[in-house]
Amino acid sequence: MNIAVVIPCYKVRNEVFDVIEKIPDYVSSIICVDDACPQKTGKHIIENCKNQKVIVIFHEKNKGVGGATKTGYKKALQLKSEIIVKVDGDGQMDPGLIKDLIEPIILKKANYVKGNRFYSYEDIKEMPPIRLIGNSILSFVNKIVSGYWSIMDPTNGFTAISLSSLDKLNLDKIADDYFFESDMLFRLNINRVIIAEFPMKSEYLNHNSSLVISKVVKSFPLRYINRFLKRIIYTYYLRDFSMGSIYLFISLISLAFGIIEGSFVWRKSILTGIPATSGTVMLAALPVILGVQTLLSFLQIDINNEPKNK
Repeated sequence: MNIAVVIPCYKVRNEVFDVIEKIPDYVSSIICVDDACPQKTGKHIIENCKNQKVIVIFHEKNKGVGGATKTGYKKALQLKSEIIVKVDGDGQMDPGLIKDLIEPIILKKANYVKGNRFYSYEDIKEMPPIRLIGNSILSFVNKIVSGYWSIMDPTNGFTAISLSSLDKLNLDKIADDYFFESDMLFRLNINRVIIAEFPMKSEYLNHNSSLVISKVVKSFPLRYINRFLKRIIYTYYLRDFSMGSIYLFISLISLAFGIIEGSFVWRKSILTGIPATSGTVMLAALPVILGVQTLLSFLQIDINNEPKNK
């Protein structure tokens, strides 16, 4: 098969050669994208790499890991690559696992595959605590936002996608920065692409990450809310209308009424010093109970609605 490997290159001059050397011979092309790297990684590859499969593309301005990956994807589309693999250039992913990564696509069990670093307890123990905590939080958030409830390691950058699925995506709309992986999941769900994961182990080297935590904290929440609302509207109100749509509508109305009514009753009771009657309390409590129950019913429908093989 025509298989392409995309390697975003930014401050990986010392690691990228080892990554390229470990890429299996059955890979047809290796697309290295120099994302305006200050170490001039792309030039270093051209001058020293003898592998004829290597293609180097340069960005005049830094676009981020997502921007570099998208440039590589576009080149792979031009090459008509049947499967496109993305490997980071920092050496934390083993290119020898590409065979396992692409197997679900070859067997037509999935169209997009991600590595899962959380599968083995032994591997989790080796993960730096800050990464473990951060990835666990992002994993739960991404499940809600993307609708891929069975995906455990959504921020994992070791991925493979089929040509047919990549061709469905409007790459220009996908985020350029570290939100890229999360945004990909949202776009894939909108296109009903089936995703699979496979167990893998990462090597946590002393490579300095370009991720700035402060920027993530500031920019990610609003984008998560934006993608979540879009997915819900597209899936349950524009493209289809199901019991999930009804449950969600009833839940939002009931919770809103119950919380507003309860707040009003609580405030009045505090100001007057007169305890609210049982009937008044139940008037606020019952809509909240109904709202929670219908919300749980919606979540169950949403979990079952994840794109899967029939």
